[in-house]
Amino acid sequence: MKRLSVLLIVAACAFAQKPDKPLKNGLYAIFNTEFGKITAQLFEKDTPNSVGVFAQLAQGTLAARDPKTNAMVKRPLYDNTTFYRILPGQAIQGGSPNGSAAYDCGFTIKDEIMPGLTFSSAGRLALANTGAPDSGGCQFFITTGPAVSWTGKYAIFGEVVQGMDVLGKIDKVPVHGDQPANPPKLISVTIQRIGPEPPVKKPKK
Repeated sequence: MKRLSVLLIVAACAFAQKPDKPLKNGLYAIFNTEFGKITAQLFEKDTPNSVGVFAQLAQGTLAARDPKTNAMVKRPLYDNTTFYRILPGQAIQGGSPNGSAAYDCGFTIKDEIMPGLTFSSAGRLALANTGAPDSGGCQFFITTGPAVSWTGKYAIFGEVVQGMDVLGKIDKVPVHGDQPANPPKLISVTIQRIGPEPPVKKPKK
């Protein structure tokens, strides 16, 4: 019981309400959920491919597999989906239009594992994968607590900067195993840039 109390205190601290600070210049993903908004800054400099694919899927400019027809279609992939998998105190997972981990979006991308980006706290945004190298694509998860054993296994491409309280609410929905009784709705994902575009690096001569 004492150990459980300590875990509950740690979880509560992870989602403690803090005043949202003004957003700095950068690229952001705004997750509009049924519980409110979660805003994550995207690490476009460190993980450009992961961020680029995620942003294009959110905006509907990159084709992904339709789960009903198997055709590759361009439309905002994350609109009207759910967080279909929840590991309380660890992570919430989404990005599957049919609410299944087995959903195949029709492509995979190379892992962008960056030294220094670790699963040391809640709020890490990362690409889900099958457990094999370079098997990520469109599905993603957001940590709801430390998960240091995951470091080096999944590409972290962003971090929550606003809406930690919303993340905490989703983390607390009733589950059966890792399946929510009523999967929380992800209404849409909006990509927003604050400030100017980053300078384009010129190729070396």
